[in-house]
Amino acid sequence: MLVHRLSFVILSIIAAATSICQSAGAQPVPADQEAEIRARLAQLNRAVDTLQQTKTDESPLADVRVFAKAVDWALRHHEFYKRGSKPTVYGKYALDALAIGLERAEQLAARSTPWRTAPGRTIVGYVSRIDGSVQPYAVSVPEGVDPKSGTRWPLHVKLHGRGGTRNEIRFVNEHHGKPLPAGQDWIQIDVFGRTDNAYRFAGETDVFEAIDDVKRRFRIDEQRVTLWGFSMGGAGAWHLGLHHPSKWSSVGPGAGFVDFYDYQKQTEKRTSHQHRTLHIYDALDYAVNAFNVPICTYGGELDAQLVASTAMVDAAKKHDVPIKLLIGPGMGHKFHPEVYKDFMAFHVAKSKQGRKRYPGLREISFITYTPKYNACEWLTVEELTTMYEPATVRGKVDPKTGVLRLKTQNVAAVQIARDIADFVELDGRELPLNSAAEGLLPEVYYVRSDDRWELLDYEDSRDFTENPRLHKRKNLQGPIDDAFMEPFVCVKGTGTPFSPAHQAWADWTLARFSREFDKWLRGRIPVIDDKRLTKDDVQNRNLILFGDPGSNSVLADVIDRLPIEWTPTGITLNGATYDPSTHGVALIYPNPLNPRKYVVVNSGHTFHEKDFKASNSWLFPRLGDIAVQEFEKQKDGSYTETTVWAELFDSSWKLPK
Repeated sequence: MLVHRLSFVILSIIAAATSICQSAGAQPVPADQEAEIRARLAQLNRAVDTLQQTKTDESPLADVRVFAKAVDWALRHHEFYKRGSKPTVYGKYALDALAIGLERAEQLAARSTPWRTAPGRTIVGYVSRIDGSVQPYAVSVPEGVDPKSGTRWPLHVKLHGRGGTRNEIRFVNEHHGKPLPAGQDWIQIDVFGRTDNAYRFAGETDVFEAIDDVKRRFRIDEQRVTLWGFSMGGAGAWHLGLHHPSKWSSVGPGAGFVDFYDYQKQTEKRTSHQHRTLHIYDALDYAVNAFNVPICTYGGELDAQLVASTAMVDAAKKHDVPIKLLIGPGMGHKFHPEVYKDFMAFHVAKSKQGRKRYPGLREISFITYTPKYNACEWLTVEELTTMYEPATVRGKVDPKTGVLRLKTQNVAAVQIARDIADFVELDGRELPLNSAAEGLLPEVYYVRSDDRWELLDYEDSRDFTENPRLHKRKNLQGPIDDAFMEPFVCVKGTGTPFSPAHQAWADWTLARFSREFDKWLRGRIPVIDDKRLTKDDVQNRNLILFGDPGSNSVLADVIDRLPIEWTPTGITLNGATYDPSTHGVALIYPNPLNPRKYVVVNSGHTFHEKDFKASNSWLFPRLGDIAVQEFEKQKDGSYTETTVWAELFDSSWKLPK
């Protein structure tokens, strides 16, 4: 949980925005149910406050708070959806959720938590490390599961499809108390994913936070974790399955998109800084990673989205990598009942077999375009030579000599587990592995220098992990949107701005970020004044700074160590100077106060409400690592923004020449 002193500021613009119905069929809480819903919500909030005062453990308390959060978000965002003239059922959803929360609060006050071990399907919650919000997921537990026993259970991770009217109270209704399928002998979690975002950004983090949370509740066999989903859930399964191929016993994507251009029928290439970052989430680019994990995909014969599955099969086939494809005869965008049985049989069989235990596969074929997704079995790609270009590592342990032979492309540094082999041959050069670095580290580091690989000794390895030369590494590689996948705090200035016009735009930018994150990513962004920043914030969070060096003392402290110059009369970068009364800079960079974390200036997510409403495939970075935007205030107080210049830093956080 975020430190309690943080003030979760609900900016005034949220209140105005939530009075507007933001989705088709949305409406405020029904008048005949409003008083009862608000009264029961207040009752539940009082019960939560009492439990917090008695220092109740965070985990069971989250299982109570999650129901209050569900109803609060539905009320504030007017998410009581209806179809046509039919009365909304969301009022009942809200009352049912509150009843569950109140029952649990009473049980927890009596130091009882029966829902945490009972068989069946139920809704639970966890506190996200990103923003301190409570997020839900559903957990299905078969008979016979005893968390105190030594038995480890297989886990299925299921990703839901897009639902324009899905919110937390509908999610509760869909899952809580529902029966398990006949014959289920595994634990399953149905991930909420912060609603509809194709499990990107905070939605991606939610998947792994939910997995971590269920592991704290039950003994999970980490070699038997199945990932699958349909439609948007299929898109999520493709990208999470191929970005993290060593985490799953099998992956089952059904009818999910795998790229941007073809899926959106876009014929015009995006600008360079946008086009290159499409490689982050376009799963088609990662097809070769199916070499490292069994995949069975499904599509309906009449479904336009069948092309996503066939495209992935064809892309993998070019690398002699098989992907099993099941097609539902005569079916549109849904599972064929009989073929669904075959689909599940494949994944159950792979789960029973499980992944090979450490050290795992002796042969890999791995590709990435970013250090964000850099791990496969015993290998970690620490650095790329050129960002957003294919970086590949292929090879195996030679069965005759025992030497690990690897071929690489566009890779500048790797980490290899020492006990996979005695020696490693990297692009023809043989180097020690098991005995390297005096045998004092569990992993061994190799860097490419002057077109040949060099082994780092113990001291150089320790220096390498500190990243003193500021190279792009995992969770420190950008672009701007990456900062919001890990804990962050927004810092507002309290001083006198260089430019009142620029400050007004920065304030509006923060308000927009707050509003959109609240609605579309289901959390309140943490906001503090610059005078309240602590060492803990600097150590553990990405700092999102709003204002200018005059208004924001934290920005003033770091500005000389950022790749821009900022005076009261001009913002200078890349050889050009811009008027701060009409232009703003958005950037991400290693935080000079703690280079293991980011600093971001005057930006939240770079895609916005229209993109969330349009399609999940539009949720990709718009401003790269650094951008200049010309802004103009409108009569309604909003701003139009035109990107004048934008770029991606290279692998050393330098602007390309």
